[in-house]
Amino acid sequence: MNWHSAADFFHMDGYGFFVWGSYGSALLWMLVEVGLARRRHSQALQQLSEEDGA
Repeated sequence: MNWHSAADFFHMDGYGFFVWGSYGSALLWMLVEVGLARRRHSQALQQLSEEDGA
């Protein structure tokens, strides 16, 4: 494909909304997963420290 401007690139012959929406959605869910993994990790560490102290 040949694009003559940045606007043409982001528009992608009318499919830009779906393409960039897919990338955005994937990025959002990857960030959510990182946040959830960090939370589970800290909860596991907290639980281990509570069991160790008991």
